[in-house]
Amino acid sequence: MVAQTDTYLGPMVQATNVHKSFGRVEVLKGIDLTLRKGEVMCLLGQSGSGKSTFLRCINHLERIDAGRIRVAGELIGYARQRGGLREMHESEVSAQRLDIGMVFQHFNLFPHMTALQNVMEAPVGVRREPKAEVRERAVGLLTKVGLADKQGAYPRQLSGGQQQRVAIARALAMRPRLMLFDEPTSALDPELVSDVLDVMRDLAASGMTMMVVTHEIGFAREVADRVVFMDGGVIIEQGTPAEVLDNPQHKRTQGFLAKVLA
Repeated sequence: MVAQTDTYLGPMVQATNVHKSFGRVEVLKGIDLTLRKGEVMCLLGQSGSGKSTFLRCINHLERIDAGRIRVAGELIGYARQRGGLREMHESEVSAQRLDIGMVFQHFNLFPHMTALQNVMEAPVGVRREPKAEVRERAVGLLTKVGLADKQGAYPRQLSGGQQQRVAIARALAMRPRLMLFDEPTSALDPELVSDVLDVMRDLAASGMTMMVVTHEIGFAREVADRVVFMDGGVIIEQGTPAEVLDNPQHKRTQGFLAKVLA
């Protein structure tokens, strides 16, 4: 994938006619979407609309059935061979994922590792970066997410919000070009949500390219450059927060927002 220090100016994510089914259930029905470099996009929609599935397709955690997904111009999950395409081996896909950070609903921290060790694990174990250099970066990231005093704490000693902030720091430790967030606050108690959203606001302000599946309408209104509403596996409506959230044109968007804002 293109290095972070290059001058690549094309789309960070480009999805073309993406289809995905689970058995006989078609979850994505021809998604066309472009995420520009430095843009923050929020995906909204009811549960089952295909948002999370689409996010997982971007780094090939889910294999698409038709269409193409490119990140920084590189085809994800497939390589050209003899005039056609072949699905990449897992090792090849894993190499592509190094530049794509992903934060899930559930934190997936290693329970036997401290917060600092969780953040350091992938850069040291996967990228083979010098341990001292990674440690310095990890300490800086934990400080950035407000957990400078929790470096030696194990996940069981942290609140859900703190664990999610460690998970964000862990993803950032790989210095990704793109960050994907799959409903990062949905598993948190309400009083813990704001701390995680504050970290994401700071990340957006720093210029990180982000795609966020969320039900946090206030966050989308404040931070997103573009809001996309999905329903039934298709994109119903997209535009600026003012266009989609304040003046939705489609009845399904209007109905969804009325329920959420109520």
